[in-house]
Amino acid sequence: MEHLFYPIALTKIPKVGPITARTLVSYCGSPEEVFRSSAKALLKIPGIGAQLAQQIKSAEPQLAAEKELVHLGQHQIQAHFYLDEQYPSRLKHYPDSPLILYHRGNANLNAKRIVAVVGTRKPTVQGTSFCEEMLEQLLPYDPLIISGLAYGIDICAHRKALELKLPTVGVLAHGLAHLYPPSHRSAVQKMLDNGGILTEYGFETNAEKEHFPLRNRIIAGMCDALVVVETARYGGSIITANFANEYNKDVFAVPGRVKDPFSVGCNALIKNNQAHLMESAEDLVRLLRWDLPPYTYGVQQQLFVEMSEEEKNIVNLLRHDEEKNIDELTFVAQKSSSAMAALLLELEFKGVIKALPGKRYILV
Repeated sequence: MEHLFYPIALTKIPKVGPITARTLVSYCGSPEEVFRSSAKALLKIPGIGAQLAQQIKSAEPQLAAEKELVHLGQHQIQAHFYLDEQYPSRLKHYPDSPLILYHRGNANLNAKRIVAVVGTRKPTVQGTSFCEEMLEQLLPYDPLIISGLAYGIDICAHRKALELKLPTVGVLAHGLAHLYPPSHRSAVQKMLDNGGILTEYGFETNAEKEHFPLRNRIIAGMCDALVVVETARYGGSIITANFANEYNKDVFAVPGRVKDPFSVGCNALIKNNQAHLMESAEDLVRLLRWDLPPYTYGVQQQLFVEMSEEEKNIVNLLRHDEEKNIDELTFVAQKSSSAMAALLLELEFKGVIKALPGKRYILV
């Protein structure tokens, strides 16, 4: 765990968020070099003033990191730095993604398929039933189910996933020393054996009001698709949907009756073209092309292949690097997961690219 010391210390510098921390690492070369650099050198970095340079050179961040490492060892907590392979690849490309993620459990945070499910804390019977039926329909595709462990739709999704033996991860707005709400402790104990809990906050951090909206960006960034089951016009689910749209994720919303307080948010997302209308899990499966059989090779690349401008853009991205994974391509091309999947599949059919294990692609 010693390799995590300086990355964790970065998160302990007062008023240094993910963007500033990445700037420091970029200019200095590594988290360790951030702390080894002189105050004079730090002052040359854009946005780093005298006060911040002094805080970096003080002993407090490293003392706090030492304390955090003790908690990791005592409580079987994994910590994933944004440059580590284990860090969620779907999330890592966004400039505001957490520098460190703390994880208890056994989930593969880079699972082949990830669906986020969010909604109101006071769902109707119909909303709860839809959530459960949707997960039953998704069972053949074995997705990782993520949500925020809140009352209502969130915990419904976690519990149904557990019942179906689908891995499920709860993203928290506090450190792992606490659990909010405490009534979900029994579900969390089961989740640790098939999924787990995840947070960007240090072990002893309390659940503060401002943490919850920030938590939602992790849910949005980690998934292939976000499903909003029931929600009011404003609130956490809408914030999560906004993040997902900003990240070019596929957002789905379950429609409801006009003026129904439990459906007004979903209806607004659909009306404003911020979400696909969802009547069943089939809509998600079809759009993300999960229902298509695995591609088999044997197509010989034509000498001259007709390609759209979007396809040419993908080819140019792959020509620049030997290989890229689908999450990198999605981020750089500013496409949704479903749009990128369609482009890559078409290029595979044309014999232009080839898929490798781990959702990586190369030119043929």
